[in-house]
Formats: sequence, structure tokens, C-alpha cells
Amino acid sequence: MAISKMTAAQVARKAIENHELFILDVRNKDAFEDWKIEGHKFEYLNIPYFELLDGVEGILPKLPKDKDVLVVCAKEGSSIMVAEMISEVGRNVYYLEGGMKSWSMYLEPIKVSDLTGGGELYQFVRLGKGCLSYMVISEGEATIIDAVRFTEVFTNLAKEKNVQIKHVFDTHLHADHISGGRHIAEETGATYYLPPEDAEEVVFNYTPLEDGLTVSNGASKIEIGALYSPGHTIGSTSFIVDRKYLLTGDILFIDSIGRPDLAGLAEDWVGDLRETLYRRYRELAEDLIVLPAHFMTIDELNEDGTVAKGLGDLFAENHGLNIESEEEFCHTVTDNLPPQPNAYQQIRQVNMGKVTPNNDEQTEMEIGPNRCAVR
Repeated sequence: MAISKMTAAQVARKAIENHELFILDVRNKDAFEDWKIEGHKFEYLNIPYFELLDGVEGILPKLPKDKDVLVVCAKEGSSIMVAEMISEVGRNVYYLEGGMKSWSMYLEPIKVSDLTGGGELYQFVRLGKGCLSYMVISEGEATIIDAVRFTEVFTNLAKEKNVQIKHVFDTHLHADHISGGRHIAEETGATYYLPPEDAEEVVFNYTPLEDGLTVSNGASKIEIGALYSPGHTIGSTSFIVDRKYLLTGDILFIDSIGRPDLAGLAEDWVGDLRETLYRRYRELAEDLIVLPAHFMTIDELNEDGTVAKGLGDLFAENHGLNIESEEEFCHTVTDNLPPQPNAYQQIRQVNMGKVTPNNDEQTEMEIGPNRCAVR
């Protein structure tokens, strides 16, 4: 029987399109429980590789014959060996090319909507990390918001659409992933913006992202307006795009709210977080569509693979927006913080420009799930 590879892109389409997939994950139990490939119709069996060294006959009854079976490990090697063993006993099987390393890195561009005057809005979904980036396109120009470090995905789409990248924004100084924003700006000649409150220690040039700043994208003048919204960081800034979309950065998610502690200042910033969520955002039109910078679980994806929901719906359904007592809100936020993101302090240093790790080091820093939210 055959052994075939499956790419991260192919797995992503299965997740987005709700296809079935059976995953045999041969990483250690703690690694699997901390972080795995998610899909609405994915099934899982976690058997560490070292338990299969003497053969796979014992697990064959647990592997379905009517679904694709994908063997997954950290970097590919162990999954190939296990897949070969399964193939040798007469079963078709796939292995994940590049392992969880490749899954962490894959980015899927999805069109969110058309905008005024023929413009377009794209969301880049990083399924393995929960990161969301954005590109606004209109009449030959593009603006990018919260780009991850895989800059060619953004520049390739700009070339495909025949547009010039003019503005690049980071909503805040990221701590869970390495930003590609300033690198895209350097490559394309675009202006790179960062909130000055988050930039006190950066060692590169940037343009201050100030409250009320408005840039126009293309001749059709699609407006991208900045709204100061501290709480996740002291500089966190949201954007209103085309008067229809609210890009919330890491302040507000579909099913949770941002954590205020990644600079070690949870008790100082929790008041800012409440002020943003319970006053600044409530002054906005409830028909705005919220587009966050992260998602937590596959359940937050819509049928088309995007992560988006009406602000009014979130006011009604998101628990973090419905805690009446300020004291209870503070306790809820500070008492329910998940573990810190992997290597978050080093990632902050990278995003300040203070250190420049190589690609392998950057990959290791980012391995693991998104941990930017309070649930």
C-alpha cells in the first residue's frame, strides 16, 4: 500500500471545508495535549513514537479504513517512519510534510469582503498558531495590519493583485509571534506604524500610530482610522476600516478578551482593558464587524474559514463583555490567565529589534498554541 505526504495547505483546506480526517499524532502526550491540529471533523489518536518501535499491529484496529489517516510528529521524521510501518501491513496512510513545524507556519489568505469602490479586504488565517493578519486593497494600493513574519505571503498577494503596499501597521508590540511588519515596509518602501506607548524600547525607526490617525487606501479613499484601545498592552490600537469593520488587535476576540499581563503589568493594565471594552467600544456602532488578531479554537471560524462577528453580537454573547462589577471584572481577568506564550519575552525582544534570531530559532520561539486571551 502507498504512503503519501499531505501538506499543511491541504490539511488547512480540510479544516476550513469541514472534511473528515483521522490524525495519528506520535508526539509525546504532553506535547499533544498542549497543542494539536484542530478541525471540526478531525478525530485523534495519540500514541508516542517510542511505543510503536516494535510494530504498529496493536493500533491497526483503531485506525479507520474509510477516512484519510494522517501521521503527525514534530518535524516529519518520526511520522514518515510510522507511516511506512502502517503501509507495510497493507494500509494507505499519509504523513504531514514538515510536521507540526510546518503547521505552525502555514498561512491561508481568505477574502472577507468587497469594500467601497471596488476595494477588497483579506484575512490571513494562521490555523496552527491562531494568528490573523489583514490586507486592505483598493485601486492599486494596499495596507497591511498585524503581519506575521512570513512576509512573502503578503508581498505575493500584493503582486498577484498588482497593488503597491503603502502602509503597514502593528496594532501593538506582539508577544506571542514575531511581526513581519517592519520587514515588509523595508522591502516595499511602505510606511511602518507602531503605537509609541509600546515602542519605548524599540531600536528601529517607525512612524507613531496615534489615536485618530486616518490613512486613505487608493484613489477611492477607503478610510482606515485608528482608535486608541489600551488594555492588552498600553499602546494597543484598533482600526475601523471602510466604516464597516473593527479590527480589534488582541483586545477583543470572538469568544474571549485580551490578557493584560504580557509585559508583567496585569494589575496596572486591567483598568485600561475594562475602559476600552466597556466604554470606548460601546460608543461604536454595533453593526461593525469585529475582526480580531487571534482566535482560540476552530469553533470560532465561520463556514468560509474567516474569523469575524458583529460587535453587537459580541456585546450580547461574549462573557468578557458582560461582567457588571468592575471588581469582579478585575478578578476574572487576573485570576484566569492562561500560561504565558512560549518564549514571549524573547519574542518581545525580537519585535523591539534588539535581537535577530535565525529562521530556525524564530520557528522554535513560536511553536505552540495562541495564548493571548482570557477565557
